[in-house]
Amino acid sequence: MKKPQITVTVTKEDTGYSATAIQGNRHIFTEGETFDELKINILNAVNLTFEDLQFVYTIDEIKLVLDLQSFFDFYKVINAKALSSRIGMNQSLLAQYISGSKKPSTLQRNRILKGVQQIGRELSEIQFLM
Repeated sequence: MKKPQITVTVTKEDTGYSATAIQGNRHIFTEGETFDELKINILNAVNLTFEDLQFVYTIDEIKLVLDLQSFFDFYKVINAKALSSRIGMNQSLLAQYISGSKKPSTLQRNRILKGVQQIGRELSEIQFLM
């Protein structure tokens, strides 16, 4: 049997982060105070869940899906004001999405995601002079 692809949904909570995944009849739930702690707990939970099948995962084999609040909380290096300007979105509206006081439509969520991914691609191509 081939190792299944695991997708874990990560959500920012008042006291940290929670993570959930369902793979067939296997349900995976864990939490962590920090994102780094959560990733360790996710890996442990996934490996424990599939221990009977002798599947061993690395964190790179697990797809993490984050809500906007979790993403911006963990990746504080991304400036929401600069991102809103870059993607042509009202800064106040993006701030409301990030805080969770408003939920973005699918169109708005994809617009934000495309902007973040474009920045990621640009950063991955940068080289420094030696």
